[in-house]
Amino acid sequence: MITVDDVRRVALALPRTTEHLIRDRIKFRVGRIVYVAFSADETTMGFAFPKEERAALVAAEPEKFHLPRPSDMRFNWVELTTAAVGRAEMREIVVEAWRMVVPKSVAAAHLGVVVR
Repeated sequence: MITVDDVRRVALALPRTTEHLIRDRIKFRVGRIVYVAFSADETTMGFAFPKEERAALVAAEPEKFHLPRPSDMRFNWVELTTAAVGRAEMREIVVEAWRMVVPKSVAAAHLGVVVR
């Protein structure tokens, strides 16, 4: 099971990330783009994820992942149940969501990857 504090430690270590409390929901974003957000009760975490891949993710592990509410289907977004995910998997999810919203050069510099 992951907590907001677990995610906070990972997210705030990523360049350009800021934390915000919006309508009782904790959100992590780069600029104005949110890449991780918690439900008010912190049992669900939404995160940036490619639209074209989310149906496969949800189908593969429906006990962990679920689609966002219908009004959020237009976004690159998917959600997970915090009790079903461990810290190592959460770290990978948060970093990949962050990579979707930062310039490639920022991600490459932080992760030590060569950009071509």
